[in-house]
Amino acid sequence: MQVYAGIDLHSTNNYIGIINDQDQRLYRKRLPNDTGKILNALAPYKNDLKGVVVESTYNWYWLVDALQEEGYKVHLANPSAIRQYEGLKHTDDKSDSFWLAHMLRLNILPTGYIYPKEERPVRDLLRRRMFFVRQRTAQILSFQRWKQRILQSGSLLMRRSSINAKWRRRTGSWQPRRWQTNLPERLTTSSEIWYLLIRRNYSANNRFG
Repeated sequence: MQVYAGIDLHSTNNYIGIINDQDQRLYRKRLPNDTGKILNALAPYKNDLKGVVVESTYNWYWLVDALQEEGYKVHLANPSAIRQYEGLKHTDDKSDSFWLAHMLRLNILPTGYIYPKEERPVRDLLRRRMFFVRQRTAQILSFQRWKQRILQSGSLLMRRSSINAKWRRRTGSWQPRRWQTNLPERLTTSSEIWYLLIRRNYSANNRFG
């Protein structure tokens, strides 16, 4: 008899579902994220297990490593590519774990690559670098759009101020308003300073840029 196991992994606990080649449910239980308890739950089925499916969450390293060290064939499921059947009215951890095992039995499980231990730090570092680069680009573009709006509004105020000044000169009642004459220059100077400060801050702190 061939057996298939699915583990729905969470931050503090997991749910294990085990089925046979006839899709009969042999085991189901929620366990804490304890390596010993998980291995003890799988031990009675170890000789018949065709594979153990672990969902690719942010904390899958420890579980996959422990299972592989004990000789289990582990499959890392890709959750973004998994779709349950249409019309499903209720899902929970139990149904998710059995669904993982069911897809493995049918050989339709979307899987991801299990990186070796020695390569994971480099991958995690590159992912973090990509995150910071995207954040840096988003902040600079956002600031540039804000700066452009400020300059456009300042230019509009300057044109209005110029028209009002010409009218006052002609009528003899011209007296420049301080906020109208200083506003565009103040905004431009302020935006330039903020832009330079942001660029300098990113250049000093982003060692990969």
